[in-house]
Amino acid sequence: MASGSYEKDPYRVAKLILALRQWGVTEPALLNAVEALPREPFLAPDLAEFAYEDVALPIPCGQIASPPPLAVAMIDALKLGTSRTMNVLEIGTGSGYMTALLSRLSRRVNTLDRFRTLSTQAQKRFDDLGLANITSHCSDGFDGWPQAAPFDRIISTCALEDLPEAWSEQVKPGGIILVPIGTNEDQRVLRFTKTPSGSMASETLMPSNFLHLIAGVAKQL
Repeated sequence: MASGSYEKDPYRVAKLILALRQWGVTEPALLNAVEALPREPFLAPDLAEFAYEDVALPIPCGQIASPPPLAVAMIDALKLGTSRTMNVLEIGTGSGYMTALLSRLSRRVNTLDRFRTLSTQAQKRFDDLGLANITSHCSDGFDGWPQAAPFDRIISTCALEDLPEAWSEQVKPGGIILVPIGTNEDQRVLRFTKTPSGSMASETLMPSNFLHLIAGVAKQL
């Protein structure tokens, strides 16, 4: 099923684009990707009316889909450029909406989730939308994806208290890691840039409230 098979409400999409501009997102390629990609198929049918609202929504396995403005602002902070040459690792597939947006701006997106249910459902959505440059995997996010490394960019939709060493090793020199760092009470999205010497320089971008990354693969879902 092609993306054009989904009917989008032009008013709601336009409202989202306006909200993104208010967040400071001005990159035309990213805004075009948001405008072209329907969000409805990434949500339960009874939540479709909220697809473009600035609210977090529940998805299976007790997880949460981030508000679109936050998800898009994080992608913008990755500095993917417009040439679609980046190899990206996403930690936390979730609904797959962020993954799908990343795929329209990257050469290859490798995405993993500890819940097989989420990983399988998301891959079906990618297939239905004709997004052929995404590879999904169910695995422990703390390990990254060494078989597909090195990556130009790594982005996490799960919070941690410290940056995993495996992620630092799997990003290229000059590469970027975007991850929420902190506790439930005090959490911020940080952008780490790997220097030529291999050290990680960090900067704080925005407050966040993501669920924390849990080690291992879920046993039942």
